[in-house]
Amino acid sequence: QVQLVESGGGLVQTGGSLRLSCARSGRTFSGADMGWFRQAPGKEREFVAGIRSGGTTDYASSVKDRFTISRDNARNMVYLQMNSLKPEDTAVYSCAARYGTGSRWLPEGMNYWGKGTLVTVSS
Repeated sequence: QVQLVESGGGLVQTGGSLRLSCARSGRTFSGADMGWFRQAPGKEREFVAGIRSGGTTDYASSVKDRFTISRDNARNMVYLQMNSLKPEDTAVYSCAARYGTGSRWLPEGMNYWGKGTLVTVSS
């Protein structure tokens, strides 16, 4: 069993920054691919950023060059640094873990989910 708990969400003005954290407990962390997804009101959940167990990263085109995902295996933590935030970044952000192989970051391919943290960007 794996538990994921997000923190760091809140209200920020356009252009501001936030850092989200995801604390993981349970199954060995270092072997998992970790991803951040978000869901805005009335929209489907979408991929934001992912980091594989080997350290390679992927980003959605909408956040590339603004967001940075990182992981600390010793602390069982994953982070999402979000800069230059825009109102369209407003959403509930969730971290998720995937054990096994996968080239695409699809919600249905993730094995474990946190409950999410709300990010609101005011204009």
